[in-house]
Amino acid sequence: MNPVMRFVDLSGLALIRGALTRSISAENPTGEAGTGGQSMDGAAMACAKHLGQGWKVSPFFVIQPGVEFSLADIRGAGKIESIWFGGNVSRNYILRFYWEDAVYPAVACPLPEFFAYGWQEDRENPMAGSFHPLNSQAVAVNPNRGFNCFWPMPFRSRCRITVENRTEKPYICYYQINYSLGEVTGDAGYFHAQYRQSFPVEKGVHTVLDGAAGQGQYVGTALFVGLNGPGKWWGEGEFKFFLDEDRDFPTICGTGTEDYFGGSYDWEVDGRYEPYSTPYMGMYQVVQSDQLYEHQQRFSMYRWHILDPICFSRAIRVTVQDLGWAVLGERYLVRRDDIASVAYWYMDSPEGVECCLPDRDAMLI
Repeated sequence: MNPVMRFVDLSGLALIRGALTRSISAENPTGEAGTGGQSMDGAAMACAKHLGQGWKVSPFFVIQPGVEFSLADIRGAGKIESIWFGGNVSRNYILRFYWEDAVYPAVACPLPEFFAYGWQEDRENPMAGSFHPLNSQAVAVNPNRGFNCFWPMPFRSRCRITVENRTEKPYICYYQINYSLGEVTGDAGYFHAQYRQSFPVEKGVHTVLDGAAGQGQYVGTALFVGLNGPGKWWGEGEFKFFLDEDRDFPTICGTGTEDYFGGSYDWEVDGRYEPYSTPYMGMYQVVQSDQLYEHQQRFSMYRWHILDPICFSRAIRVTVQDLGWAVLGERYLVRRDDIASVAYWYMDSPEGVECCLPDRDAMLI
């Protein structure tokens, strides 16, 4: 199988592909040609009553508590090219993507974590609270919590995307899904993303991905770490990639958590953590103590294997150790921190990996 991820430089924009561009939003929920902005009874009709049809009558949908809402149901061959969400943010808005007629979703993930954005608590005011920009090639999070995704996601006959509101309040959902309709090459894989959490980590190892069987390539990791217990440096844990027939020992074994995300020596500069956000890797969020109730540090980071995908022919499993220092430079300490992650990969099967998401209470920060 040829590699799926292909870089197209800017000169490729001049090539006429023969595809058809479509876009789904609350103003055009079917994405059909020539049907955008037709609503006369949308959620903002009171604001637009003096202007009438075509003037932002339906900029969002209201999704009631307990409802899994269909954002998109696209028939035919095509490719998701970009996705945007705005407005309210909650870890209990659950995204699911289904390719073709698969039973299990290929993507099952809390909405902010899908965009590599961690430690978001429900807020009455969506503009309140600190903001940490994320600027990368695959994902961008812009003020104020505008979530953007550019992972290419091909499908051959059907794409279905849903969001579930697991909160107790209506979800004001702003979104846009841009896609193209056209032929998909035979070697194109299906996009997958799997969320997992260990609150706290048991026996020092957090599983990032397990159960993926088939041929494909691993293209990214988002990791969210909340420290428990005493301080000291926490990121000595190695990332391990078990490929194909690997059992006890992996084919790829890193040297430390900050090393995997492209940093070094604890990300420490002049006695402080130094956040960064680059096209392929970053540690962009450090939540410090408020000197009162929230006194444990939290971190968010990402690593995109766009230029260096990890290829496998039959199976892949990914883990990271929760390891720090008991005595600096002398003795390691196996920790019990809170760790959550999202694994991103392409595979030859549209079927998702059966992995039950934690319930609402288990996902509370």
